[in-house]
Amino acid sequence: MSLVVRENLSLKPFNTFGVDVRARWFAEARDDGEVREGIALAERLNHPLLVIGGGSNLLLTADVEALVLRMASRGIRVLADDGVDVLVEAEAGEPWHPFVLWTLEQGFGGLENLSLIPGTVGAAPMQNIGAYGVEIKDVFAGLTALDRRTGELREFDLAACRFAYRDSLFKQEPGRWVILRVRFKLGRRTRLHLDYGPVRQRLQAEGIEVPTPRDVSRAICAIRSEKLPDPAQLGNAGSFFKNPVVSAELAGRLRAEHSDLVGYPQADGQVKLAAGWLIERAGWKGFREGDAGVHRHQALVLVNYGNASGLELQGLARRIQADIAAKFGVTLEMEPNLI
Repeated sequence: MSLVVRENLSLKPFNTFGVDVRARWFAEARDDGEVREGIALAERLNHPLLVIGGGSNLLLTADVEALVLRMASRGIRVLADDGVDVLVEAEAGEPWHPFVLWTLEQGFGGLENLSLIPGTVGAAPMQNIGAYGVEIKDVFAGLTALDRRTGELREFDLAACRFAYRDSLFKQEPGRWVILRVRFKLGRRTRLHLDYGPVRQRLQAEGIEVPTPRDVSRAICAIRSEKLPDPAQLGNAGSFFKNPVVSAELAGRLRAEHSDLVGYPQADGQVKLAAGWLIERAGWKGFREGDAGVHRHQALVLVNYGNASGLELQGLARRIQADIAAKFGVTLEMEPNLI
């Protein structure tokens, strides 16, 4: 295959916020060879290379003077299956949710709590995506990445990825690694995670006493659909802020002032607060200014009602950050990458 490059292309279809900015050059890489072609071309053009997946973790604030390389590789394969444990590998360009559904259709459990998350397989380890008590690190078996500095392939195990809350080595070293394929440890008899959020209540309400992984996936899809807007209908990047981790002392002071404060004690003695609760309590839920706003059902989600620019969304985010710091003494960190 040979890389097809387009110039001055709108990136509106390639970011879930639906922000209309243009890429100086744009190409889609369908295999490892085309990834290498893209890296070499960016060097010849003397322009940066921006690698993207589904565009679900981006806030584009200006035209991108770079070669934007979208990962479009496809392929799913079972590498090992002993009848109980299963090792599955997927190419970086595979859309995440269809991949999750494929694993469940094969009878492989483990990814059900991560259903309906936008994006691609290759982007999932970058952020160590997580939902309803499960993170990528909990089902991770390894990945293959290309080192842009040396051109060499490297295999990463769990420890080498340095996974943390919405963080990883790949996020800490931006621009160095291109994730090519990811491996997952799944199983035919996995332990279900039902105690985070309203998952168990939803299943009980449906009369499901002994749920399967597919039952859990359907329940989570229903819950997410009720809480979070579909990017195809309303531009957004999902949760815009990380849940802040604060000292037990600060959490205690806040709880003394707000008895309904939502917080989760951590193993190191700190407390993870619900960013959505802070934003809603500060009065931002449902706020709209022009086409930039905060979702009316979920305060953690910033939305583009049509023609908001990335700078307008960024400005709104900074106002929310400043207000939360002033009202609660808590610093909110943005999840999406600002470009």
